[in-house]
Parts: sequence; structure tokens; C-alpha cells
Amino acid sequence: MRELRADKFEDLIAMNALYRPGPLEYIPKFIARKHGREAVTYDLPELEEFLKETYGVTVYQEQVMLLSQKLAGFTKGDADVLRKAMGKKQKDVLDKMKSKFMEGCAKNGHAPKICEKIWTDWEAFASYAFNKSHSTCYAFVAFQTAYLKAHYPGEYMASVLTHNLSNIDKITFFMEECRRMGVPVLGPDVNESLYNFSVNKAGQIRFGLGAIKGVGEAAVQAIIDERNANGPFKSIFDLVRRVNLRTANKKTFENLAYAGAFDSFTDMHRAHYFHPEKEGSTFLEKILRYGNSFQESKNSSQHSLFGESTGTETPEPTIPNTEPWESLVRLKFEKDAIGFYISGHPLDLYKLEMKKFISHRIKDLKDVEKNKGRDMAIGAMITSVNHRMSKPASHSAVLS
Repeated sequence: MRELRADKFEDLIAMNALYRPGPLEYIPKFIARKHGREAVTYDLPELEEFLKETYGVTVYQEQVMLLSQKLAGFTKGDADVLRKAMGKKQKDVLDKMKSKFMEGCAKNGHAPKICEKIWTDWEAFASYAFNKSHSTCYAFVAFQTAYLKAHYPGEYMASVLTHNLSNIDKITFFMEECRRMGVPVLGPDVNESLYNFSVNKAGQIRFGLGAIKGVGEAAVQAIIDERNANGPFKSIFDLVRRVNLRTANKKTFENLAYAGAFDSFTDMHRAHYFHPEKEGSTFLEKILRYGNSFQESKNSSQHSLFGESTGTETPEPTIPNTEPWESLVRLKFEKDAIGFYISGHPLDLYKLEMKKFISHRIKDLKDVEKNKGRDMAIGAMITSVNHRMSKPASHSAVLS
């Protein structure tokens, strides 16, 4: 990892400390002063000694403690009491400390009006302020993660997605971030996916099998172990012949099919697996029966003295003729299995119409006053409907 210049790291530490609810408003001033667009000034000359490294902006708890000692003659104990009171918003303690601060500043010849401003500035940010050692640790982690995100974007985002595996909202957010970064996120694949999100040789993120609903860790591990031991699966029939079907059951295979994990088997599409058979089952169930039959036959085969097998080989089921699912059907089942759309979006079919006729986004509805009386065309998709019966209006309400 490249070395970070000391002065740059100091700025990173300060920005990390400032990026919090209280100090946030000082960020524009900090940046403008750092780049020379605004002169660095101090309310009192005495402030320069401790605020020079942060361009005249109070950033850390230590600065408040040191300045209270210098300006108002606080002892180290007083300064620590002030830090704690500001951090915990103890108003009664702060009121006492303010009186002591103003008296001390006046005794040292500092103008009351300026000291009042300094105290007000401290109160505004100190309840959220970091101490410098704390901010240094955060800044170091921020530097490391920023470096990884810039130089190893696929690996970094795969790790972030894996860390949020159980949170659909965050997974969706970070998937959008991957698209923004230009890092493709491919759907799950039994021939390439691991349990967690991973990066393939092309630098693309491959969806983890463990993120598919109803697919347990034991089933995923059985698929991965067999793939690593004997190579990629050539077809769905090869898969059910080789994988332990006591570990990977019907529900596992159904959700893998819905999620598109079998799409690399190009001789079949998702609709094939759910094609209805004469006996009322699906073709996927027929495939699983074939796999069980093959494995039982293999396990129970008896060999003669000359090494010949007496078992008979079970023929592969014939793939039925069936049309592929329409995009909306495919995406619906995909969302049910994964929690969100990954191979497309239902509104992709209406890109031209949405580009032509939509005038606003949903976020624009927040500004009611600005858009009052205006016609607004917004593109959306109804995902659920809730029917409710309203109460009948009373006579008094009608008359009024």
C-alpha cells in the first residue's frame, strides 16, 4: 500500500472528526482555508498555537481542553470536566463551567464578546467532537478502505456485500454503488459462485449462493466441494448425479433455478425446470428422481470377480418443449428467491416511454409548495395493494 504523506493524513484525521452532526457545518470553511480560498483567521492570537494545524477551526476535544487552560486558566482537571460535560450535554455543569470560563478569560484580559463567541462555537460542536487519537484510528481505517475501493474495487465491494448478506436494503444500496463504479454484479451460478459474494478472474462480482433464500450452507458447501473435486458441472443432470441429494433437497434446487443459478446450462432455461409433468409434478422433480435413482444404482451396484458392474445405467430424462418465461415472470420469481432484481428490472421494457413522458421523480413530491398546482408525471410500479373500507361520513360531517 502506498505511503500517505503526514500532512495529508493530518487533514484526513481532521475531516474524519468534522464529519459529524455538530462539526459538519465547519467543513466548507475548513476546505476553503486548506486550499487558500479563505484566509486563516483566529478570534484571538492565543488560539493559533493549538488551531494552526486545523486552519483555525476547532476540531478535537483536546483543542478545547488546551484552549480552556490557556485562555481561562483552567486546571487540567477543570478541562477534563469541561470535556465530559460537553460530550454528555450536561447543561447544569456547562452553565457553571461557562461562568468560570468567562471569569478566567476576563482575568487574562480577553474581550468578553469574543470569549462568548468562542464558547458558543464550542457548545455547537463539542457534544459530537472526537478526541484526536480516536479520529486517527478511524482515519487510518478510512485510508485503508479508500485505497482498497480505488485499487481493488471488485474485491472490496464483494466483501461489503458479504458483510451485509442478511440485510436486503443494504445489499440493494451497495448493488447500486457497484453499478455506479462500473463493477458488474453477475447473478448466482453453480459453476462459479461461492457461498459469499466473490470476484471472478474477469474482476466481476459473482452473487453468493448463500444469499439465495432457502439455500442452506450445507447444500452450498456440498455443491462447491464437488465442483472443486471433479470440475464444473456440465448440465443439470451431471449436477444431480454428483451432488449429495440428501444435503441439497428439492427446495434448494427450486430456489437455485428461480435465482438463475442454472442459467449457465444453456440447453435449458428456467421455465424447463417448472414444466408440469403428467403425474402432477414438475420436470425438476423428475430430474431429482433421476439423480436419486442414479446415485442409488451406483451405490448398490455389485461387481463380478472380473470387475464388471451388474447395475444398469439410468437414462437422462428428455427435456420437454416449453417456451421461456416472459421477462416479468422471470424477474418476479428471481426477486422472490433473492429479494431484489438482479438480471434486469420490470420497467426495463418501458425505458423509452419513461424517458419520453416522465417529468419528475418521486423525490420531487417532497417539495409540495414548489410543485403545487403543477402536472407531474412519475414512473412507478405497483408491487402490492392494500384494500381498506373507509368509515361512512356522519351527518354532521356532511352538513358541515
